[in-house]
Amino acid sequence: MTPTADVVFHNGAVFTGSGAPLRDRAVVVTDGVIRDIIPNARMAAYVGESTIVVDLEGGLLSPGFQDAHIHPVQGGVEMLQCDLTDTRSAAEAIDRIASYADAHPDEPWIVGGGWSMGHFPGGAPSALLIDDVIADRPVALNSRDHHSLWVNSAALSLAGIGPDSPDPADGVIERLPNGAPTGTLHEGALRLVEAHLPAVSAEKLTAGLLAAQTRLIALGITGWQDALIGDYAGFPDTRVAYERAIADGTLRVRVRGAQWWQRDRGLEQLDNLIRGRADAAALGRADRYSLGTVKIMVDGIAENFTAAMREPYRDACGRDTHNRGKSFISSERLAEYAIALDRAGFQIHFHALGDRAVHDALNALAAARTVNGPTDLRHHLAHLQVVAPGDVSRFAGLGAVANIQALWACHGDQIDKLTLPYMPESAQKRQYPFGDLVRSETPLAAGSDWPVSSADPIAAAHVAVNRAVPGSDRPPLGGDEQRLELADFFAACTSGAARVNHWESRTGTIRRGYDADLITISPNPFDVAEASIDESRVTSTWIRGERVYSTA
Repeated sequence: MTPTADVVFHNGAVFTGSGAPLRDRAVVVTDGVIRDIIPNARMAAYVGESTIVVDLEGGLLSPGFQDAHIHPVQGGVEMLQCDLTDTRSAAEAIDRIASYADAHPDEPWIVGGGWSMGHFPGGAPSALLIDDVIADRPVALNSRDHHSLWVNSAALSLAGIGPDSPDPADGVIERLPNGAPTGTLHEGALRLVEAHLPAVSAEKLTAGLLAAQTRLIALGITGWQDALIGDYAGFPDTRVAYERAIADGTLRVRVRGAQWWQRDRGLEQLDNLIRGRADAAALGRADRYSLGTVKIMVDGIAENFTAAMREPYRDACGRDTHNRGKSFISSERLAEYAIALDRAGFQIHFHALGDRAVHDALNALAAARTVNGPTDLRHHLAHLQVVAPGDVSRFAGLGAVANIQALWACHGDQIDKLTLPYMPESAQKRQYPFGDLVRSETPLAAGSDWPVSSADPIAAAHVAVNRAVPGSDRPPLGGDEQRLELADFFAACTSGAARVNHWESRTGTIRRGYDADLITISPNPFDVAEASIDESRVTSTWIRGERVYSTA
């Protein structure tokens, strides 16, 4: 006698985690686990009075999305602060700041973030813009990419930043011709203000995590790699939020955390990272939370000219400058750290945007492999805006994963105004070479970097396939050869991200015996025109066979 199923999904396509979706198949779930994938004609044998029968109505069933590079606690807290992420212009951002300040008269600082560099000349907003609407309290607002900080004059004064303040070694203070600070700080210069910011409480961190979890589950995200567990830019260590959510049973998703490597310190911090990993394991919820990864930021970003490049940036007149960006860690130290972390069993998660940063990170992995031998740690490089042709083919041989943020791989104001005109011509043609990486058989995982950009995997899928935003008449960034097949991108969001998180034996794939972490999507993005992929929506999210979100 066939056991009665808890849930049966039918009448749609099934993306299993790779390749073309299956047709005319039903998926049977019992006790939170995928029991079977069967022809639709056989499903009646599994249906009883208590069975939930989900009619896909021609839509798609997929493994739950997993985000391989995201900052959910920071994003959730920003949702609760002065949130500028959906503002579409400088004027709208300033109005939002003024409205927030009026609504919160007792807050000693106005903090938050989400402003776009593309909305301001040179990507550097002025303190005077905030001074015009709030001058009596300090204001500090992170850019969407969290590599820059916009402050008002009160904040500059409190932090003691003036014309004679030197740039830190790993940062930049934007200045007027007379040396006075304009109100925008980049990279390591953020630390000049962070010491003066009000502390974010454990309660607010936890509230931010849960707010983010709700938003991300609605986008079909059932697991993620938190790309920054530790103190950064005035934001406290987020592990307390995860520990609280585990203790009270409110953490629904799977989380692998990447502990932050402090670039101004050396190998003496390794023991603390090992203890952090052990403390997470001692919670006894390795199925939901672990700290087996270390995040190393190798360079900055191209918009503020701190991404580490092999060739120099250009100036506004197209002439070469002496600036090749910033390597936050020397290539020699990076190799030393990679060898030690690999030996200690840590997965390494590199932030590497520029081609010099990518080259140095791959060299560090090569050094680790030479000293320690091959491992199955699945080290990965995130962002990969510019990759030298000779380095594209090195990923697979080193066992390295390309962690891609597809939503950035298109023409738009920020890249067209603040990045491409200042890059050497060779780099302009090598933006986000996803197609080249696939052709070199590099394993892919996909992440959003939210709240830097939208966490919506379907929005990212549209750009990955089209290399353009919906409705754009601009050519594909990097040419047609860098476009991805939809199945390849969906695999990067599901089985690829599960593999990088070491969860591939339980999730990321629709297969008998796997956890029923599933999503339904309508219309089926594999059945619509490529220019219409963005019109598909997640209609329900299931974690271990329990419906945790539905549009119904």
